[in-house]
Amino acid sequence: MPESRVVIVTGGTSGIGKAIALAFAKIGHKVAINGFGTHQDIDSVLAELTAAGADQVLHVPSDMTKTHEIQKLMESVEQKLGACQILVNNAGIQHTARIEDFPADKWDQIISINLSAAFHTMRLALPAMQKNNFGRILNIASVHGLVASVDKSAYVAAKHGIIGLTKVAALENANYNITANCVCPGWVKTPLVEKQVEAIALRENLSMETATEKLLSEKQPSGRFVPLEELAALCVFLSGDNASSITGMSLPVDGGWTAR
Repeated sequence: MPESRVVIVTGGTSGIGKAIALAFAKIGHKVAINGFGTHQDIDSVLAELTAAGADQVLHVPSDMTKTHEIQKLMESVEQKLGACQILVNNAGIQHTARIEDFPADKWDQIISINLSAAFHTMRLALPAMQKNNFGRILNIASVHGLVASVDKSAYVAAKHGIIGLTKVAALENANYNITANCVCPGWVKTPLVEKQVEAIALRENLSMETATEKLLSEKQPSGRFVPLEELAALCVFLSGDNASSITGMSLPVDGGWTAR
């Protein structure tokens, strides 16, 4: 069992973030999550993390569009669990529309949560990581950080941006035993993607099953969603000592999407 380390997972109350948080809990780390949900939902997630084996658990309800609340998140974790050693920037939102129809406020919100929030958590976590000569930064990007799709200008811009940001962090911290990498999932069955399936079904008058098949067949040669467990396992590996030479990378987990 590795030593217990302090892990922060933004957007950790559901979907990919929750799966990653559970994977770190299972190896005995201290796990702090941020994300939306009712008090009952959040208590349930914290109970799952504890039952999975987390050394300690914490939820901090910060609004990731607000810099001062991101600072509160980082300070709360340091006060209650210790300085962040493994940072997983997973929080994200989506909106689809052509560029000329894209609401300006949606653009600002997506860039803020999907890109700027990761910058702020990183700048706040790095000084302690540098002092302690250890850190792992895992930014959950997307295949849309590597390729584009129509109607997703803000999301694609943010995800391309976070890949560039990650490369800079990797270069600046290569001598501190700090790595920074992006995990780039293809289609994963999350609430975000389920909304897109629902939109296809409604727009084209299809069943949910047929809409799902249509979504997958257009992009993902495997024809199946990427399992959450696979993404979580990759994050655990990248956070470990055996991945100390992997840095500045953007690793697709996409069922062949970007191989086309």
